[in-house]
Amino acid sequence: MRETGEEVGEKRVGSVNVYILTLFPQMFSGVLGASILGRAIERGVIRVKLVDIRDFTHDAHKTADDYPYGGGPGMVMKPEPVYEAVDAVKEEIAGSGSQERPCVCLMTPQGEPFCDRAARELAGFSNLVLICGHYEGFDERVRYLADREISIGDYVLTGGEIPAMVVLDAVVRHVPGVLGSEESTRAESFSEGLLEGPQYTRPPEYRGLKVPEILLSGDHEKIRRWRRKQALKRTLERRPDLLDKAALTPEDRELLLEIAWEADTRDDLYPDAPPMGVRRG
Repeated sequence: MRETGEEVGEKRVGSVNVYILTLFPQMFSGVLGASILGRAIERGVIRVKLVDIRDFTHDAHKTADDYPYGGGPGMVMKPEPVYEAVDAVKEEIAGSGSQERPCVCLMTPQGEPFCDRAARELAGFSNLVLICGHYEGFDERVRYLADREISIGDYVLTGGEIPAMVVLDAVVRHVPGVLGSEESTRAESFSEGLLEGPQYTRPPEYRGLKVPEILLSGDHEKIRRWRRKQALKRTLERRPDLLDKAALTPEDRELLLEIAWEADTRDDLYPDAPPMGVRRG
């Protein structure tokens, strides 16, 4: 296999390999060298290889696009260099001794909406391939390469590079060893189907805005319950649709009832609940 791009991160046992196929590998330089992602690459927990699709063209001008059949605006990415780039990546993976088939993902606004559940699923693969489209899109035959098509939202971007960065960042947070604590991912928004509640740090008061007293109490059980209640409250206020899909515990339902009482909307939310002031034994 000829050299196809920039490789970042030394391969270690148990690490995740991510191959990003793109026409613009230079767009990733800042993302791969900073923050949690940069540290994970430096420690070898993940390995990212940037594969320049133009390296698999066969003309002097490295042409990766052409006019669409039937006419229309813009240019369309050709299938040949994308197929050959994926073939080369698969050959490299097989040559490394990996027995696992890579998961090939195509970045496209027509794909499945990307979410935390998808990020967790992709983090379970040892080898992940992200294909970035560009121009007016890609030849329809490129879709046959993909195991999954992914969209990060209902809007159109110039290319698939920024979506690939989003997917990469979300996925690596679920790879063991990337974050300092597994508790970090469990407490984040969407990790348990809820939005994350409010967070505070020092000073205890700033411009008249105070940290809630309970967070300063040192009572860990009360703090845990308060945080869970705030997460439920924020989800109810901002994304009530998430509650329909969340795996709520009996405690969660008690907390939602408290929230309803406090908001004086109890009858609307829980029409079958006992009368106000009546507590269950």
